[in-house]
Amino acid sequence: QVQLVESGGGSVQAGGSLRLSCTASGYTFISNYMGWFRQAPGKEREGVAAFWPGGNPYYLTYADSVKGRFTISHDNAKNMVYLQMNSLKPEDTAIYYCAAYCRSMDLRYSRDPSNYSYWGQGTQVTVSS
Repeated sequence: QVQLVESGGGSVQAGGSLRLSCTASGYTFISNYMGWFRQAPGKEREGVAAFWPGGNPYYLTYADSVKGRFTISHDNAKNMVYLQMNSLKPEDTAIYYCAAYCRSMDLRYSRDPSNYSYWGQGTQVTVSS
């Protein structure tokens, strides 16, 4: 049974930083794409970042809205994935989810939430102005 657990969410002021963590049991991140997603109230879930921890380092993609501010990374020894979020803005406020096992092996679709099989419970990020 695969379980993903996110942590690290919280409340910060605009311009601040947070680092989200995602750990998995019953699954190894290096085997496939994993992604970070977010969902704000009244909005659809969107892909923030995705990459393949065990693949080519260029198998990495960010949403335009977070490029240059968010960085995805991993620790294969600990089987953990991180999302470092800097220069946070109020519009980054959302529940953030990690997801694993993308059914498409095409980088172009790795930020599509409909392609992912396993999801964490989410962690709230609130950015105040």
